[in-house]
Amino acid sequence: MRFGIHTGQQDSTYEDLRRVWRLADSSGFHWVSVWDHFYESPYINGESPVFETVSIMTALAAETKNVRVGCLVYSAGYRPPAMLAKAATTMDHISNGRVTLGLGAGWHVDEYKAYGYEFPGVKARLDMVEESIQIIQSLLTQETTTFEGEHFTVREARCLPRPVQAKLPVWIGGRGEKRTLRIAAKYADGWNAAYVSPESFQRKNQVLDQWCDREGRDPATIDRSINVGFYLGADEKRARDMREQFRQSWGAAADAMASGMLIGLPKEAVEQVGRFVEIGATDLNIALRPPFDWDALQAFVEEVMPAFA
Repeated sequence: MRFGIHTGQQDSTYEDLRRVWRLADSSGFHWVSVWDHFYESPYINGESPVFETVSIMTALAAETKNVRVGCLVYSAGYRPPAMLAKAATTMDHISNGRVTLGLGAGWHVDEYKAYGYEFPGVKARLDMVEESIQIIQSLLTQETTTFEGEHFTVREARCLPRPVQAKLPVWIGGRGEKRTLRIAAKYADGWNAAYVSPESFQRKNQVLDQWCDREGRDPATIDRSINVGFYLGADEKRARDMREQFRQSWGAAADAMASGMLIGLPKEAVEQVGRFVEIGATDLNIALRPPFDWDALQAFVEEVMPAFA
């Protein structure tokens, strides 16, 4: 099992984000990522401070030396694909070849409307993802790119300098089995799902394999990862507090979300992670919400990660 940290950059100082990134970089984690939101998630009232994503991911790339760095995931509705390919290439140079670029359809309707973006239906948003990943993959690998789409168009576009990596990976994030996983099978280097149970993750992996068969793709060529919520406490009292925080954060959705979270003590997390290992998961990212519990993070490093070394 390879472990990562997914840092939602809300309600946090930059110094605390740097501290998390450095902990990950020095503690055996494989991956650190950020998200692409303007408002807090889960949404409350839009009043929480949230750092912008391209700039904070650039800082992440500069602050680390060992972990792969990424975003899970950039919304295709917010960022023109050619510009995103340029940003990813720049960050790849800053990180010396450690960037993974994630794309998704977006869902946070409140921030779409507040920032003046149209929020079309799910088909149109997925069409934007499919056009975006084709443009980005071409810009990252071809000398010039021309693409005429319904949502995005580029003409004889170049992306120079080239990435440091021979192949900068482009991932798709999302849980939709009919369209999202098909896009992943057809174009992506990896796929990520968030907050799903081991059983659901296993089923979606099987669906992705089926789409690979239909697209003539070797399923083994697509990396896969799962994000799980992090509500651990290093001791009994803190574990009770985190259980209550989980309930308050997710409200009516808490029961449905619980199987995609790490909740309780480190020894319980070992059991919870073990269930993902049993169904074949190889990459698991703990999704953090500030304020960060440094004792719980250290307990995860010292008690949970060694169980899967």
